[in-house]
Amino acid sequence: MLFTYKAIKNNKVVVKKIEADREELVVKFLKENDYFPIEVKAQKSSSNSFFLALLDKVTFNDIVNFTRQLAIMLNAGLTIVDSFEILEHQVEKESLKKMIGELDKKVKAGTPLSVALQAYPKYFSNLYISLVKSGEASGKLNEILLKLSETMEKQREFNGKLKGALIYPVIVIIAMLSVMFIMITFVVPKLLDLYKDFKIDLPITTQILIVVSSFSARFWPFILLAVFGGIFLIRTYLKTKAGKFSFDSVMLRLPVVGGVVKMAALVDSTRILSILIASGVSILDALKIVIQTTNNAVYQEAFEHIYKSIEKGQSLGNSLAQEKIFPPILVQMAIVGENTGHLDDTLLRLSKYFEMESELAIKAMTTLIEPLILVVLGVGVGFIVISVITPIYNLTSSFK
Repeated sequence: MLFTYKAIKNNKVVVKKIEADREELVVKFLKENDYFPIEVKAQKSSSNSFFLALLDKVTFNDIVNFTRQLAIMLNAGLTIVDSFEILEHQVEKESLKKMIGELDKKVKAGTPLSVALQAYPKYFSNLYISLVKSGEASGKLNEILLKLSETMEKQREFNGKLKGALIYPVIVIIAMLSVMFIMITFVVPKLLDLYKDFKIDLPITTQILIVVSSFSARFWPFILLAVFGGIFLIRTYLKTKAGKFSFDSVMLRLPVVGGVVKMAALVDSTRILSILIASGVSILDALKIVIQTTNNAVYQEAFEHIYKSIEKGQSLGNSLAQEKIFPPILVQMAIVGENTGHLDDTLLRLSKYFEMESELAIKAMTTLIEPLILVVLGVGVGFIVISVITPIYNLTSSFK
């Protein structure tokens, strides 16, 4: 339950919110922390509480901004505790404020930041925690957080470009299917009823449309139920390991789209490896984190094979060469990086190269998908129009 309290501390009136089971616990907390409670009120739940909870949810953007601000403050010479206290007062979102406050308490109690972050696996990945741990060990936490924030910002920017490229086709496809379903189910049957009173030979396209529209008009509730049921079953299957692997395999084989998926996986994996190796993390530990953070099941399996190969004593370049899904440039550059002792820098350059390639792939996908949708839409609409208009033309011709 959420409570709002008004209290006095150090001759100042403080008004804040706190979660507790009972009002007595809030008063006890205030007294234990040298507050003089004036008023404690339980917030009434409203009908909009669900929507407010959604708006108050900590997002990826919040974590990116939190990381950037924390890095800047540490770079300016502030301690972690001071930085948390400043951030806690600046942040408006209650869920984020609460998280920062709890991290602040744990750090004040002597808990390392990397350990304190483990309480929030939903917001802080294994990569994030490992880099923070490496920064704490090397004394370069501010530099590590700056690199981490830059990586997260690039990831956010890439995801934004990908979503921007896909949102228009998705909306058009959904709208197109919805309109065609409504037309075939409710509009076309009424038009085709006109032909029942006339004894004329109907074209094959019209006959097909009559069969489809009659079936759809009669069983449309079951069709909708089957569609939503199918979506549910597919989503359930994709959550399994085998389903995820099958889906990712198909996506990689698709023309144009496969290039985008491949480049996205290569950008993330090379960038993560570069940052981890530059931070002093061993290649095996770095690969463990890459396996855990890679979203594509096919690449995840490939990195598991690479991990086992390196564990047996092989080099990264030779291990990459054994996996066909990695491009030759990655294999060759990894070998060069290992021989020169600058593997982290080489992987960083490769991630930038793959990032440029991914942007080109996204542009190519957008350029191809939009006219393809228009062609499919034109064919669908043309089929319906021809099927409806052709019998009318034949009917008028028979009157002559």
